Amino acid sequence: MFVIFGAAGNAGHASATALRQAGQPVRAVVRRAEQGADLAALGCEIALADLTDPASVAAAIEGAHAVQMLCPVPVGDAHPGVTMRRMIDVAAAALRANPPAILLAISDYGAELPTNTGITSLFHHLERRLAEVARHVIFLRSAEHMHNWARILPVAVASGVLPSFHAPLSRRIPTVAAQDVGEAAAALLLETPSAEAIRIVSIEGPRRISVSDIAATLGEVSGVAIAARALPRESWTATLMRAGLGENHAHLITDLYDVYNTGKIDVESGRSEQRFGKTALREVFAALLSKLEPTAR
Repeated sequence: MFVIFGAAGNAGHASATALRQAGQPVRAVVRRAEQGADLAALGCEIALADLTDPASVAAAIEGAHAVQMLCPVPVGDAHPGVTMRRMIDVAAAALRANPPAILLAISDYGAELPTNTGITSLFHHLERRLAEVARHVIFLRSAEHMHNWARILPVAVASGVLPSFHAPLSRRIPTVAAQDVGEAAAALLLETPSAEAIRIVSIEGPRRISVSDIAATLGEVSGVAIAARALPRESWTATLMRAGLGENHAHLITDLYDVYNTGKIDVESGRSEQRFGKTALREVFAALLSKLEPTAR
């Protein structure tokens, strides 16, 4: 049995789909019953679990040959860092008590860094806690998801300006489509385990692109001229809070970009295997824009 946590998300759904297409039994773990309808249609067994609840996590991994773990940063939580660390600790305890043969955890570029990297520091905690809970552990470190731009697309299309925390705008950055992360995770779970107890794999898209390139791509897909603009550092927290994030969540993001813009967050040299997704940014933006109300475009 392959157990996929976060199966309702873009990456988790792609993993579950790929495993089912390969004829494997899949238990899709979701938080709410309504999230499991299309996964059940794929032939997945559905399990409900809350990553802060030890009993439900333990039940979800019962009988698992392999587990794919995704611990999301909880949006809307007053203390998202504290809650996510709790989720990681609960998952680690359950996996240590009932270890699968293979554990794959979706992590983040820069997770090896012990310094304060905001959101990425939470994935540093994840890797430390999960490193020894299974015979074979894979950390699939993901570049920045292309879907992270989804919230700002309507504003950018309406205003003609794509605001960004990245600086400089000309620096090429690694990004990846969520479905490519999920498909890569499924492929790794199906591979014969390596001799290494811990395997680190990094995944990004077919090519690195700058924020200026991202704005140009959005312009081509939307038919609207769009220019990239770096937001002043002093405006970051207020901008995020106006977008609906709590102060603590906003600080996790600003702390991340403070380090990201120094160039220190990237593939871990000398230790990480490298894989590349096939989905281009244009495809992701086209799919996202197709879901917008005509008035938002």
